[in-house]
Amino acid sequence: MSASHGRLADLFRKGTRYPIVRYGIVGVLNNLRGYLIYLVLTWLWLEPKTAVAIMYPVGAAMGYFGHARYSFSYEGSASYGALRYCIAHAIGYTANIGILYVLSDKLGFAHQLVQIFAIFAVAGILYILFRYFVFSNRPTSS
Repeated sequence: MSASHGRLADLFRKGTRYPIVRYGIVGVLNNLRGYLIYLVLTWLWLEPKTAVAIMYPVGAAMGYFGHARYSFSYEGSASYGALRYCIAHAIGYTANIGILYVLSDKLGFAHQLVQIFAIFAVAGILYILFRYFVFSNRPTSS
């Protein structure tokens, strides 16, 4: 096995020192699914912010276990992590709706493109919140 193959395999291994890569893998899979459903919902009948209001909690719930177990190897209390996860996603949801409102409603950009931008912007915000606030693996007080 070559050294480069070993480093590549290390990127996908649980517990590796590259949580941002694992976060990206979970995030890409989760967000691709969510964005495709968003496109279908807005194409069929829903207003973009309503579609986000429906899809955001579904995607967040599906992403919790992937991020807790795989992305950040979280070993803390499930209820403690879940509470902080909900707080982080409330911030992410607010940012997403704000981006759609400003860039699409006020400035007239196509909501499909704005939502792609919002996915990446919110992913950056959530990575920081997940890494240092939600899944930090710091000991919690009893």
